[in-house]
Amino acid sequence: MILQVPRKIRPCNTCNTCNGGEGSCLCPHLEHALFRGKPIGLTLSLMPKRQTLSQSEYQDLAGFRHALRQFIHFSEEAAKRAGVTPQQHQALLAIKGFPGRDRVTVGELAERLQLRPHTTVELADRLEQLRLIERHRDEKDRRRVHLKLTSRGEHVLDRLSIAHKEQLRHIAPRLSSTLRQFAIEHK
Repeated sequence: MILQVPRKIRPCNTCNTCNGGEGSCLCPHLEHALFRGKPIGLTLSLMPKRQTLSQSEYQDLAGFRHALRQFIHFSEEAAKRAGVTPQQHQALLAIKGFPGRDRVTVGELAERLQLRPHTTVELADRLEQLRLIERHRDEKDRRRVHLKLTSRGEHVLDRLSIAHKEQLRHIAPRLSSTLRQFAIEHK
C-alpha cells in the first residue's frame, strides 16, 4: 500500500494539535508529513518504529548524504558540460546498462528512471533529436518500440562514464567507511 499524502496538512486525528495550516504543525504523526501529494513509497508495515539516534549516527547520516549529494552535483555538472541534461545522461546509461541486451522498450526505460511512460516518450524524442538514440520497431510486435544508443550516444556516454568512474574512486573510501560503520552499529 503506497501512502498518498494530501497537498495540505490536515488536522491530526490522533492528537488534535494542528491548526491545519500548511507546515505549521510540529505533530510527529505521518498525516502531517507534507509530500506535495505524491506517493512516498513506504508501506505502513515497512515504516521503522520510532527510535532515537545518537549524535554520531546523525553525523554519519549527514556525511553519507553529503557525499551522495556531492556525487550527484558532479554528475549534473558533467552532463551539462557534455551537452546533455542529467536526465538524458541517466537515460543513456539506463539503455546501455540494461541487463542482457543493448536496447530497451519505452516501458523498461520508464521503470528504470522511475518516470511515467509519456514523460519517457518525450525524453526519447529529445534524445532522438540530438541523434543520441534511435528507435527500432519490434519485428514480432510492431506496437513495441526499442530504444538503442547511436554511435554518437555511445561516445557521449563513454566520456561521461569514465569521468563518473574516476569521481567514484575519489568518494568510495568515504562512502564505504560510512556504510561499514552503519553495518557495525546496527547488527
